[in-house]
Amino acid sequence: MHVYYIIAILLIFIDQWTKWLVVTKMDIGQSIQIIENFFYLTSHRNQGAAWGILQGQMWFFYIITVVVIGFVIYYLHQYGKESRFIGIALSLILAGAIGNFIDRVVRKEVVDFANTYFFSYNFPIFNVADSALVIGVIFVMIATFIDERKKKGSLNS
Repeated sequence: MHVYYIIAILLIFIDQWTKWLVVTKMDIGQSIQIIENFFYLTSHRNQGAAWGILQGQMWFFYIITVVVIGFVIYYLHQYGKESRFIGIALSLILAGAIGNFIDRVVRKEVVDFANTYFFSYNFPIFNVADSALVIGVIFVMIATFIDERKKKGSLNS
């Protein structure tokens, strides 16, 4: 069980360290090409949620994040012992939620910097916490799909 919290703590550290580097070494709007026409480090700030929605609604994010963290910890204790995959998925979600929560409390905005292009589409700029959240949710969806398939298979037996 403790390994899931260690994963979350490591990801929170990496998230906050990368954001600190961006804040201290780059000007807002500055962009550094890593892979031409694909990946850039771009110093960006976001006072909203994904894709910039709900700008400036900090109290909403504080409340929602605390509730989400509570649920994730509860489910981590419920299902983390049964499934390592679910435990890792939930630790990713926990790290992502806490990483962006720290930004909202300390900076009153979230630091984003990973700027990717897919062909001509400029994907919204994101950070390590966002990546952890998305990967964690995808893992939960995969685990749910697999679990449902197992249940249907056992009913047909």
